[in-house]
Amino acid sequence: MNRALISVYDKTGLSELVEVLRQFNVEIYSSGGTFDFLNQRFSGIRSLSEITGVTSLLDGRVKTLHPYVHAAILAKKDSQKHLEELRTFNVEPFDLVVVNFYPFEKVLEKANISEDEIIENIDIGGPTLVRSAAKNFNSVAVISSIEQYDLLIEELKKYSGSISLELRKKLAAEAFQRIVQYDSSISNYFNGDSILNLSLNLEKELRYGENPHQSAKLFGEFFKSFNVLHGKELSYNNILDIVSATELVFEFTNTACAIVKHNSPCGVAIGNSIIDAYEKALSCDPVSAFGGIVAFNQSIDFVTAEKLNERFLEVIIAPDFGEDVLEILKKKRDRRIVQVDKNFKSRKGYLYNFELRSVTGGILVQSKDNFILDKSLIKIVTDQKPDEDELEDLIFAFTVSKYVKSNAIVFAKNGKTIGIGGGQTSRVDSVKIAIMKAKENNHDLSNSVLASDGFFPFPDAVEIASNAGATAFIQPGGSIRDSEVIEFANNKNLKMVLTEIRHFKH
Repeated sequence: MNRALISVYDKTGLSELVEVLRQFNVEIYSSGGTFDFLNQRFSGIRSLSEITGVTSLLDGRVKTLHPYVHAAILAKKDSQKHLEELRTFNVEPFDLVVVNFYPFEKVLEKANISEDEIIENIDIGGPTLVRSAAKNFNSVAVISSIEQYDLLIEELKKYSGSISLELRKKLAAEAFQRIVQYDSSISNYFNGDSILNLSLNLEKELRYGENPHQSAKLFGEFFKSFNVLHGKELSYNNILDIVSATELVFEFTNTACAIVKHNSPCGVAIGNSIIDAYEKALSCDPVSAFGGIVAFNQSIDFVTAEKLNERFLEVIIAPDFGEDVLEILKKKRDRRIVQVDKNFKSRKGYLYNFELRSVTGGILVQSKDNFILDKSLIKIVTDQKPDEDELEDLIFAFTVSKYVKSNAIVFAKNGKTIGIGGGQTSRVDSVKIAIMKAKENNHDLSNSVLASDGFFPFPDAVEIASNAGATAFIQPGGSIRDSEVIEFANNKNLKMVLTEIRHFKH
C-alpha cells in the first residue's frame, strides 16, 4: 500500500489509524477539516488540492468531487491503459480510501432543527468516494465506518502493510450497505410516510425459527439493547419473550418483576424489593413459570439470585448484575443471563417506535402501544368509587393486559397478578380461564380487581368475575351496551372505571 485518501467527519480513532499507516510509509492525502486535523498532528500530510488544483468550492460543498480524484480511485491497477492515463495527468492511484459521512441521521434527532441545517448535513462527496472505492475493490480498500479501523490495523500488521482481496471485497460489501442505509434515511426524510425504506444488517443467524423446520435470522441492532452475559445462544422464541418481558417490566417505575412464557405473561408484580416482586410474580402461576423468562427493572441482589436458582428458568433479564450475583446464576450452565440497557425505550427510529408485521404480499406498520395510563385519565362511571389502593391495582392490571393476547383478562390484588386469561375468542372464556388459574394456585379473588383489554359487550363477563370475588373493574368502554354494563355494576355495588383506550394484542 502506497497512498491513502482520508476524508472523515468524525475524527474518533483517526490519529491511531494514521500512526499505523505511517509505520508502513503510506502517503496520506486529505482535504478540508480532515486535512487541518491531521496537519496539526503529523508532518507530511498532503492536501487533495495538490491533485485537483483547487481547495474547495461553494462553502465546502465541493471538495472531493473531481475527475482526477475519482480516476485515482477507479483506476484498475492491472490495466496499463488506466495507469498511462493517470500518468498523463500526473495522478497516482489510491490504495485506500477512508471516509465517514456527515451525521445526517443524528441531526434528524435534534430538537428544533432547521431544514437548512438538515440539508447541509446531506453528504455528497463522502458517499461518492465510498462508492467509487467499493466498485474498484480489486485495487482499492474502502473504510466506511470507525468500527472497521481495528480490523484494518490488524490486517496491515498481519500482511506487512497490505490488505487481502478477501478483506477488500468484504469492506466493499459493507460500504455499499452503509450507502444504502444513509440514502434510506435521506429518502425517508423527504418522502415521509409514503415510502418505507429499511436497511438492516444481519445481526445473528439463528438455529431455527419458532419451530425446528423454520429458518430464522435476526436483523437490526437488537444487541445494542441486550447483552448476553452467559448461557446458550438465544433462540427465535427467546428473543420474542425477552422483548415482551422487558418492555412489560419497564412499564413500572416501582420495583417490578415479569415472568413470560410463549410471549404471554404468567406472573407480574411490583414489590418493596426485588425478592418481594419476584416471589409475588411467581406465586401467580408457578407451574406455567417453569422454563419461563424472568425480567426485572432493577439490579438483582444476592438473595434473589439464590432464589432464582431453585427453579428452571430459560432466561433471566436485568439492567445490572453484580459479580457475586453472576457467579451464583452461572451455576446453571445453559441458562441465558441477559443484561438490558435501561434506556432502551428512549431509542428512536422504526426499530423502536413502530411494529412491523409481514402479511401475504405486504408489511403492516403501526406505532407501538406506548400509552401510559395514570389516574387523571381514568373516568369513574359507577356510584361506588375505587379507593387509592384499588386505583393502583386497576392501573397495574390494565398495564399488564396490554401484553396478554386478546381477549385479555387480568385479575390483580395488592400489586400482583393472581389470574390471567387470554388468547380466547370469547371474553367470557378468558374470564373463566383467569378464575380457573387463580383457584388452581390458591389465590383469594375476593376484593380483587379485574382489567379487560377491550370493552365488555354484555354484562355477563362482569357477572362471572364478580361472583368469583372481583369488586372493581377497568375497561376501555365504547360498547353500545356500556350503559347496561354500568347499570349491572351499580346494581351489584361494584366499582368500574373507563380508560377510553383499548389494548388489543393479536
